[in-house]
Amino acid sequence: MIKRRIFYSFHYAEDSWRAATVRNIGVVEGNRPATDNHWEEIKRGGDAAIRRWIDKEMKYRSCTLVLVGSRTAGRRWINYEIQQSWDSGMGVAGIHIHGLRNQDGRMSPKGRNPFEDITVEYAPGFRHNLALIVRCFDPPGPRSRDRYAWIRNNLAKIAEDAIRIRQDW
Repeated sequence: MIKRRIFYSFHYAEDSWRAATVRNIGVVEGNRPATDNHWEEIKRGGDAAIRRWIDKEMKYRSCTLVLVGSRTAGRRWINYEIQQSWDSGMGVAGIHIHGLRNQDGRMSPKGRNPFEDITVEYAPGFRHNLALIVRCFDPPGPRSRDRYAWIRNNLAKIAEDAIRIRQDW
């Protein structure tokens, strides 16, 4: 299996620690997130600058993995990243990360599936809810380390399956 280049989408303020934990697994090649200072600089450029940054980071990626925390669904830029990924032919999937501990050792409540907020056109004039097409996984296990191990063991397969689903669609 080839090592895929993945774009990770997540709510930075809430889930950057959990996202870093997943990115550091290393079975797929992920984008480097912006540092706090760099992100503040990007935001000062307004919506156009944010869109340019996202589009640049997505370039040459084959899949977007949305790391779903308690407040990921419904966020403007998460929705943009999902829609852009789908529209550009990338694979798309989600993994709930509420069960991973953050830097303070806490887990968070499970968030809503962000794909429920997105519709895609499958034929002229016909739209379909993306949650019915792409998968959003909830890693099993009672402890953070069990869920982390599940993600580590399944991350590459999730990306491959997401790419295949998008190609078949």
